[in-house]
Amino acid sequence: MHIVDDLQARGLVNQTTDEEGLREHLNKEQVTLYCGFDPTGDSLHIGHLLPVLMLKRFQQAGHRPIALVGGGTGMIGDPSGRSSERQLNSEDTVRHFSAQIEKQLAKILEFDKGENAAAARNNLDWLKDLTIIDFLRDTGKHFGINYMLAKDSVESRIDQGISFTEFSYMILQSYDFMNLFRKENCTLQVGGSDQWGNITAGLELIRRTSEEGENAKAFGLTVPLITKADGSKFGKTAGGAIWLDPAKTTPYEFYQFWINTDDRDVVNFLHYFTFLSLDEIKQLEKEVQEQPENRVAQRRLAEEVTRMVHNENALQQAQKITEALFSGDLKSLTGEEIEQGFKDVPSHNVTEEEKGLIDLLVEAGISSSKRQAREDIQNGAIYINGERQQDMKYTITDQDRLDKAFTIIRRGKKKYYLITYK
Repeated sequence: MHIVDDLQARGLVNQTTDEEGLREHLNKEQVTLYCGFDPTGDSLHIGHLLPVLMLKRFQQAGHRPIALVGGGTGMIGDPSGRSSERQLNSEDTVRHFSAQIEKQLAKILEFDKGENAAAARNNLDWLKDLTIIDFLRDTGKHFGINYMLAKDSVESRIDQGISFTEFSYMILQSYDFMNLFRKENCTLQVGGSDQWGNITAGLELIRRTSEEGENAKAFGLTVPLITKADGSKFGKTAGGAIWLDPAKTTPYEFYQFWINTDDRDVVNFLHYFTFLSLDEIKQLEKEVQEQPENRVAQRRLAEEVTRMVHNENALQQAQKITEALFSGDLKSLTGEEIEQGFKDVPSHNVTEEEKGLIDLLVEAGISSSKRQAREDIQNGAIYINGERQQDMKYTITDQDRLDKAFTIIRRGKKKYYLITYK
């Protein structure tokens, strides 16, 4: 299947500047394409995942992707999709963010694949050498104010106000496309739907500055904005964003996000975020319709994306934690797995070698009083490392420590507490 046909079948094409021309271009030669990622933090989140995977899809189709980290534009701030100015970060901060993002991109894209190996670039490498005079004379003169004001990223900010700094962002991103077009024969830019104005501005700059003029062949393609069936924002949970950095969102939390996908969204997400064939996704769609309680599609989605963003070991670890929590077999977990699985539950540190259970329940805030603690134990509501404990005189000892560092106490069906020892 042609790469464009596959993208359309998956619902991944929002807009393209010249579909017929792009199809012909992709048929004739290996195409170099790029997508930009501004380092506004030290990690990408799953909202960035769709354009990253677009690069990977083109790479698998034989084309050459460039992952452009915006070390220069990241110090300016993209007004697209925002109602207020971004806070400017220091150069050292942006450099640190850039390095972290490059590492994450290298885990998903193949940078050592031979003829179509992915390449990492940083636009600070060419933007830092621009003088304001050269920039205004050689690039700025090609942008009319009325043309820029008509772009959504600028027009939507007119009433709230926009600084000259962010107003100039469009020109800088256009310069990136022109530079990659000249230096690396990069003829396609992909991005989110909010980048359409910046992408088309880059194409116009290429046309105006190229020796070929209107015959300069370059294209733009955007992916759609992902919306969830319940109206909530994709990629957000009660705890905040879902990050690609395992230190910010553990592989278990990452896996759980995808496992908990709504039945109404899971088929779309399989199209967007996995490389499963369309036929296999159709079969999974049938499973959702006929046996939704089995959540086969959700498990497959979680497996595919967790393995791709992290690795096979991280996936197996996430699955092990999930199964342990479901079965109650908590003693099988390692210390690292306990830290992942119980990262966000209330915790309490104990310094004594031994501790009476009733006293511990009260001190850790598990039960509101000793009287309540006794009732909880008597009623069978207290579980230690997955096992019910109804002995009023029970004492927590080192025998109750998992990996010599943790005791997991559950009150009722779902309220977990982590006891730590230091």
